[in-house]
Amino acid sequence: MKTLDQFEFSAILSLNKPKLLQLARCEYIEKTENIMFIGNSGTGKTHLSIALGKEACHHGYSVQFWTAAKICNELMEAQSQKRILQLERQWLKTDLIILDEVGFVPLSRIGAELLFQFCAARYEKGSMIITSNLEFTEWTQIFKDEQMTSALVDRLTHRAHIFAMNGDSYRFKQSIQRS
Repeated sequence: MKTLDQFEFSAILSLNKPKLLQLARCEYIEKTENIMFIGNSGTGKTHLSIALGKEACHHGYSVQFWTAAKICNELMEAQSQKRILQLERQWLKTDLIILDEVGFVPLSRIGAELLFQFCAARYEKGSMIITSNLEFTEWTQIFKDEQMTSALVDRLTHRAHIFAMNGDSYRFKQSIQRS
């Protein structure tokens, strides 16, 4: 389990620690705002998303954690079983969805469209924390369609807290130190 106390803020000097600590109070969930961590692999995006999710649980909010690939698989299965609306109702009841690794695994066209529908359905209805190793300009690699990508980025970044997580991989630095 990851916590904010365990995160090494000194590893990414540009990261706004006071703002992250303020977000840990979870007011963004009441306002249905999103948080986005964008940047290099190994810089702590998943760590921070889990830590903020844990804080949300402590404040009594319901939280679900998904990787982008896993949620796409779940969405495609639900679509084939004609239970996507049932699944959508469940997700809309969840206060905070953490969507990790957007852009790490290529998505099929259908998977990308379903992920778009999922995110669009949550727009202004529930908060999300999203991590990605790709800049927004590169999201067309994920969603395969420029208009859909533009519409999605527009929704996700509206009233969002965006953190650039660029720096050296924390895991790689640890490996070198152990050598």
